[in-house]
Amino acid sequence: MTNPDPAALHKLIDQRDIEELHSRYLFALDWLDADTVASLFAEDGVLDWAGGVVEGREAIRAEVGKMRGYFGGLAAADAPNRPARLRHFVTNSVLRIDGDRARSTAFWFEINNDNHPRWPYVGAYGHYEDEIARTAEGWRFLRRTIFNELMPERSATAVNPAEAL
Repeated sequence: MTNPDPAALHKLIDQRDIEELHSRYLFALDWLDADTVASLFAEDGVLDWAGGVVEGREAIRAEVGKMRGYFGGLAAADAPNRPARLRHFVTNSVLRIDGDRARSTAFWFEINNDNHPRWPYVGAYGHYEDEIARTAEGWRFLRRTIFNELMPERSATAVNPAEAL
């Protein structure tokens, strides 16, 4: 058996770390963990989503705090049913790593169960386009742009985003 190429091994580790960044973001989002969501961005990171463009960790933390309030109000209004849950998933990730910078795109979809019997359904879907950097804290989002196919103003263009990487 030959020794693995150190550069190829390093690239695989970086890919794995970036994929985990994507997953940690979605877990934190679904549990409305504002501190963790904010910590996954660079200090001056940008979240470009359906609610607008939010710049910096503190603003991102505040945005997720608003989401927590919104969903808490929905749960209270829906009592005594158990709270509805959103769960987000990421798939078909394409990464391009260049040293301490990376770009990625991936599909996301949301499963929701906000109906009376709590049956799940696909609530929304789209894709991410990310700019990512290696920091002292690990890989962090510099900019996360979220496209949502249920919103005409946030839907994808006709250009394949994976080909741009």
